[in-house]
Amino acid sequence: MTVPFLEIDHVDRVFPLPSGDVYIALKNVSVQIKQGEFISLIGHSGCGKSTLLNMVAGLDNPSKGGVILEGKQITEPGPDRMVVFQNYSLLPWKTVRQNIALGVDTVLKHLSKDERHAIVEEYIKLVGLSHAADKHPEQLSGGMKQRVAIARALALRPKVLLLDEPFGALDALTRGGLQEQLMRICEESKVTCIMVTHDVDEALLLSDRAIMLTTGPAARIGQVLEIPIPRPRNRMTVVNHPSYYALRGEMVYFLEQQKRAKKRKENHGVAVTGNGLEKINLDLGFIPLTDCAPLVVAKEKGFFAKHGLEQVTLSRKPNWKILANELASGELDAAQMLTGMPLAITLGWGDRPPMPICTAMTLSRNGNAITWSKKLYDNGITDLATFKNLIDRDRDRVHTFGVVHPTSMHNLIMRYWLAAGGIHPDNDVSLITIPPPLMVANLKSGNLDGYCVGEPWNSQAILEGTGVAIATDLELFPGHTEKVLGVREEWAIKYPRTHVALVKALIEACEYCDDRRNRPEILELLGKDEYVGVAAKYLRPGFLDAYDRGLGTAPEPLWRFNQFYVDRANCPDLTHSLWTLAQMARWGIVPFPRNWIELLERINRLDVYGEAARELDLFDTGRDLAPLKLFDGTVFDPNAPIDYLDKLKIKGNIRIAEIRMDEIYSCSIS
Repeated sequence: MTVPFLEIDHVDRVFPLPSGDVYIALKNVSVQIKQGEFISLIGHSGCGKSTLLNMVAGLDNPSKGGVILEGKQITEPGPDRMVVFQNYSLLPWKTVRQNIALGVDTVLKHLSKDERHAIVEEYIKLVGLSHAADKHPEQLSGGMKQRVAIARALALRPKVLLLDEPFGALDALTRGGLQEQLMRICEESKVTCIMVTHDVDEALLLSDRAIMLTTGPAARIGQVLEIPIPRPRNRMTVVNHPSYYALRGEMVYFLEQQKRAKKRKENHGVAVTGNGLEKINLDLGFIPLTDCAPLVVAKEKGFFAKHGLEQVTLSRKPNWKILANELASGELDAAQMLTGMPLAITLGWGDRPPMPICTAMTLSRNGNAITWSKKLYDNGITDLATFKNLIDRDRDRVHTFGVVHPTSMHNLIMRYWLAAGGIHPDNDVSLITIPPPLMVANLKSGNLDGYCVGEPWNSQAILEGTGVAIATDLELFPGHTEKVLGVREEWAIKYPRTHVALVKALIEACEYCDDRRNRPEILELLGKDEYVGVAAKYLRPGFLDAYDRGLGTAPEPLWRFNQFYVDRANCPDLTHSLWTLAQMARWGIVPFPRNWIELLERINRLDVYGEAARELDLFDTGRDLAPLKLFDGTVFDPNAPIDYLDKLKIKGNIRIAEIRMDEIYSCSIS
């Protein structure tokens, strides 16, 4: 494995406040930088750009995580990293030559006097100041002073040059000339550069990548934009490049989204009321599936009561539509929800008006299988290839498959799997919505050729001899977000401490569920009529026992088939949320939001999860925003979801739309 030249590894920066509280400036910032790369840090004031730069310089240290240069952690300043600040910091009583020589004589004193002098003269010439070498700072223009600062930094031959808005105080003409000169110098010296800037055009001109930070507190990397404009560059070649306006628009658009997010945070700060809860009687909705276990355990084992939620009612619902409607109407305080539900309900999918829903934790991962009829399997249709051949041979026969809801991971994985085999899920087969408990009966009666669902409804068909599990989600998309905790945003604003307490109770319940020593007891709880209400033999496969796929082979020990807590399972996953959004847009379920960053941040309440985790003394760092690679080898880059959608071969009617956040969230703002 190649060690990155410079790595910012899961960095947090937390500052104590006089009140005894803390301010989280940066949260879970991770980036790898190649040698010779030019990186720009972009974001609004207060997003932690300079704080991050100071940690790379060694002027400040992370509260968590670390900054590693060539395999060694940075803990203090050093001559291998030089900083150029916005103010020039030149000694006024020394000349240009003397200012540059001061550092060279101090750091490179192992060299001879002549060698040090030659280095000073080299860098004076490099920045074009030979004619002013004997002048004092008061005799220089602002641009000339900044060139001295750059020469002073480069003369020490650093590995990394750090630039904190180096041209921010200069006029436009001087700034433009210095930008091109800096670009030339960096290319000649092969130095790695990290620059803080507010100037989008400056970033486009100089950078290989622009790293865009969200607004604070708890600022993180919101998007990384590759700038594929070939070098060498000058201002005109950049402006005339075919990608220029699209790249510029992407950066400006990100900053506009963050401006709106900053205003919202200022208007709707979370009001903490000490240890007291605003609401202690809750009604939580769930669907009878094995992965409702965290809700059942939180109630039955006293985790709700432990965190001050004195009266919690678990309301079993017959299908996802009813559950979603009751949450939206306020009949439920919170609910177990499908991955795509908060996104789709917020956007107003179908004929429903938009209703802001947010999620502060993932309740479960994995747990699904694609089951089709034993009859189909016994007739030689044993995989996607043989099924595709069957469809091509007999176009008059339409095969019907069940999914639990249009926004479910079951629907999206089923569609993805079919499309990967060259089968269009809307043109070549029929997908219909069936409540999970009715899947087995419809398969048995011949109404369905198969389905994708969670347990125990796959195992029941397998054990009764009517179905086989052709694929599990551990093969197709291991670790995917499956169920989340959903609440109305209006509710989250009104009951902030109750929300945190609810998340804390469910995190502890998830941990209890992933201790396999507890699972026999949990099976007994799930088997009760008020919860899942089926025989234990249908609940055991994958949850406690090895998984029997009904293929005549030995059952498989799938240890992560039902995943509730391990591997940071509970933190909202922005990459998975974005993939889900892209897949729903792929099939025309919802439009893909042009302002997707703004929407994801609003729906996925990382702040609430982080507060709950910290109060439990747990690791509060979220999951990385990283590319996904599924079973077919296709890579989903969370920094370029629209490019991903454009390249898909099999898809529906994709709509890209600007989502009017003010209209959607008017009910919460009021």
